[in-house]
Amino acid sequence: MWNIRSRKKQQQKRAGKRKNLKKSNGGSKICECGAVFAQNYKESGSKSRYPNILTNFCETVKIGPMVNQVELHPFFAQENALETMRHYGVVPEAWAPLGGGRYAPFENKTLLKIAAVHGKAVSQVMLRWNVQRGVVVIPKSTHRERIVQNLDIWDFSLTEEEMGQISALDLGYAGTAVKHFDPDFVRMCVTRKIHD
Repeated sequence: MWNIRSRKKQQQKRAGKRKNLKKSNGGSKICECGAVFAQNYKESGSKSRYPNILTNFCETVKIGPMVNQVELHPFFAQENALETMRHYGVVPEAWAPLGGGRYAPFENKTLLKIAAVHGKAVSQVMLRWNVQRGVVVIPKSTHRERIVQNLDIWDFSLTEEEMGQISALDLGYAGTAVKHFDPDFVRMCVTRKIHD
């Protein structure tokens, strides 16, 4: 059970480990023992690791991530990312499983038709699609009725044909608002002044 005493013990342990840091010749702090991470952490997770980055990461560390949270929804299906995660035994977790307020999914004719066949909401169909692909979904909502609705996806299954129709909605990387691989977009982000 997690309580204040155990929290204080954890903080003390972390503080003790920080004392084991020493200055390197370059002035930055390095860990005396490279095995500290391996001894103390049996699992890790990662976020937004695209297939090329995830591959590099998994091939160069002793303890790979257990989970990788990436944008996954019918309009950005990322089949290559899912295949890479399967290869390394990494569980995919959907970031923005309902599209993140973009793409107008609740007006999409394909999703509306499939939802009507099953007597479900479009959001339930989108969540079920990802679950059937082996993706963990944790949709964000502050409305009790939507939270309950989002949990009610276990009493139906999508057919292979329906899964294919939903997968066909994929716009690929071109449909995303954030262009991680576009040098102009990256330069714009890096040079944009946010505040004084």
